[in-house]
Amino acid sequence: MKEYYYDKLLNVKTSGDQKGFNESLHYHRYEPTPYSALEIFSSNYKMKRTDRMVDFGCGKGRLSFYVNYVYNASVVGVEMNDDFYHKAIANQNSYFQNFKNRRDKFQFYHGLAEDYPIDSADNRFYFFNPFSIQVFRIIINNILISVEKAERDIELILYYPSDDYIYFLENQTLFDLKEEVTLPGLSEHNPYERFLIYRLSYY
Repeated sequence: MKEYYYDKLLNVKTSGDQKGFNESLHYHRYEPTPYSALEIFSSNYKMKRTDRMVDFGCGKGRLSFYVNYVYNASVVGVEMNDDFYHKAIANQNSYFQNFKNRRDKFQFYHGLAEDYPIDSADNRFYFFNPFSIQVFRIIINNILISVEKAERDIELILYYPSDDYIYFLENQTLFDLKEEVTLPGLSEHNPYERFLIYRLSYY
């Protein structure tokens, strides 16, 4: 029900999973974050209008539109799949019909996640298990290199986090677990049904 409600409210079409498989074993099948989970997340997690969220493996752009709608924050969707990228752009055009004053807060990048040039404005990064730990390591390294050039407050948001991601962040980086957002009715039966927020510590 929420899938229909929010897609209609935002004037977008983001439902449906990926058909078939990616050619690369490093990239996982696309599946949009459920709106019901995003509702719980946004009621617990604070963002400012000056923040910029990067969604790696954005698909049709659901997270980008939802985050912009709720927080009025800037968003960047990174997508390697041609079909999903073009659907995200089509959704963007539809979204702007209802939210004309938010055009300057959107960007969609077509290419591999590890090739996305981290901008000094990027300070929130979202991952719904989009790729292997090998690619994840590269992305985190890219973020850290960017921070060396422009120090700023950095947070990672992981939905349905893999054990590999968690182990890497907690044992091989300066990221500390800041917050956990559980999903009532789901987290009790599936420990992966949660959001983990990691904050970069400089000390």
